[in-house]
Amino acid sequence: MPDSSTGSTGNTESAQTAENTVDPVNAASTGSAARPSRRAVLAATTAVTTVLAAGATAHAAGASGGPSVPASPDDRKLRALVSRMTLEEKVGQLFVMRVYGHSATEPDQADIDANLKEIGVRTAAELLEKYRVGGIIYFTWAHNTRDPHQIASLSNGIQKASLGLPRGLPVLISTDQEHGIVARVGAPATLFPGAMAVGAGGSRSDARDLGRIAGRELRALGIRQDYAPVADVNVNPANPVIGVRSFGSEPQAVARLVAAEVAGFQRSGVAATAKHFPGHGDTAVDSHTGFPVITHSREQWERLDAPPFRAAIAAGIDSIMTAHLMVPALDDSDDPATLSRPILTGILREELGYDGVVVTDSLGMEGVRTKYGDDRVPVLALKAGVDQLLNPPSLDVAWNAVLKAVRDGELTEARLDESILRVLRLKAKLGLFKDPYASPDGVDRGVGTRAHRAAADRIAERTTTLLVNEDRVLPLSRRRQPKLLVVGADPASPSGTTGPPTGVLAGALNELGFTATALSTGTAPSAATIDRAVAAAREADAVVVGTYNVTASSSQRTLVERLLATGRPVVAVAIRNPYDVAHLPAVPAFLATYSWTDVELRAAARVIAGRVEPRGTLPVPVQRADDPAAVLYPVGHGLRY
Repeated sequence: MPDSSTGSTGNTESAQTAENTVDPVNAASTGSAARPSRRAVLAATTAVTTVLAAGATAHAAGASGGPSVPASPDDRKLRALVSRMTLEEKVGQLFVMRVYGHSATEPDQADIDANLKEIGVRTAAELLEKYRVGGIIYFTWAHNTRDPHQIASLSNGIQKASLGLPRGLPVLISTDQEHGIVARVGAPATLFPGAMAVGAGGSRSDARDLGRIAGRELRALGIRQDYAPVADVNVNPANPVIGVRSFGSEPQAVARLVAAEVAGFQRSGVAATAKHFPGHGDTAVDSHTGFPVITHSREQWERLDAPPFRAAIAAGIDSIMTAHLMVPALDDSDDPATLSRPILTGILREELGYDGVVVTDSLGMEGVRTKYGDDRVPVLALKAGVDQLLNPPSLDVAWNAVLKAVRDGELTEARLDESILRVLRLKAKLGLFKDPYASPDGVDRGVGTRAHRAAADRIAERTTTLLVNEDRVLPLSRRRQPKLLVVGADPASPSGTTGPPTGVLAGALNELGFTATALSTGTAPSAATIDRAVAAAREADAVVVGTYNVTASSSQRTLVERLLATGRPVVAVAIRNPYDVAHLPAVPAFLATYSWTDVELRAAARVIAGRVEPRGTLPVPVQRADDPAAVLYPVGHGLRY
């Protein structure tokens, strides 16, 4: 799931609507995201625009999850493109790779050094020239996503470099923009609540609007593939890697929201990606660092894990990401699903009828590297049925391993052609052959607009969940409790958000007429820190405390107990997992936000102040801390004022 430091994570209307399609001739050519001139566009794209003028739309049903159809004229032209590729170019088209730097040709020296060390090239342009990769993934930590105009300029530089090569093809640029705790493009782009928050809202319309707006903004930046939504059903509260990234624990509810978000993204002309097939919701091991095993029976898998993926396929999902975990009931070979032909070809392709693009999760993750070496993993993934190989730890090792496998006869060139054709169909459907470039005007008109930010705020207001409200502690009153203390955990803020959480909450409450002071106490407050918080609480009229993944032994519990002992009203806000409430039974008022991004914290502040009603309901059950077999708060629990 490309949310790690090493890598990530259908059938729609044409998606080339007037608001999404950019005219390569008349668009402005000034600004930091300036596109190549008309002459450069025509020169760079002559070879491919003659192959495809209007995309492979006629093949969209077969390429995106529906039944296969006979090759259309456009499809035959795509096949002709494949036939003219060298073997080396074909191998490159299968890879989606990271690259450091804010520019395709002039990155900072530190990024040049990182590229040389990890990839053996200096720049994105050199990466494309050497390996002819079909895709590039953006990361914040790779310095790809500083601001919207820079991102669009980087995207344009990548496309220009690739299209300028002999037989050059447009690049499918991707990222992990799940929203919530996993996002690569930050403010001033619009950031929405994460999946579990959307699950608490329960609105398919909100999920669809989120996908539509987020997709429009990504497309304006030149990003045409998003590794979202998460289709995993989080039935395990101890799941260390999915958690609030999931819409919830009820398969059908998750399925409905997955399908809605897919529709929103893909109507905006961005390929959605359902992840992580065959389901990562019941793991106690993080596949970034270990090799999870799912012990569900086949019947349990059909009932719990499969529905969101079936719904995504029915919605015409463009791509599906694999999981680096083992499911013995689906394949008893001890191989991860990413390398399992029975799972990817037998179940996903043949049983579920999916014929769209299959992309691996990051090949740098431990879950896929445990059993085989880095040279075998990409070959075995292709043999299993994968189309895109995402972010291998060493591109040179992986690229040469696939090349050798074809030359040695382990893989046929026809097998490569099958995957390349799927990827080209997707590029054509997304309009990359027609117009691969972003425009400065498109960035200004479509990214982080007031209307988009207002929509994010409205969606967030429908997600905040009130779990406890004894003696009507909430809402707080500016007249009776004007002076507030905001304390608690301040984990590193998700990409592109303001942070820290205590500061964002205090700032939002100040804007609502309170006098709020922020005091960070951390996820493991010391005795001295707790003493300072208690002393400050005695000077306040009420206390808001942010909690983060509280456990039975957490000193956050001690902090809350000491704050309660002051006699001041205490409002706890779980800024990640709603399960915190089970460990804090004495708190008189408890809210769940499901993330500590700005949009969710601002919504929580409006609920605390009584400006809006709490409208969210739990999308997962909360078990008792002293008896995990017993449910403390069921799915659907949520109080109102």
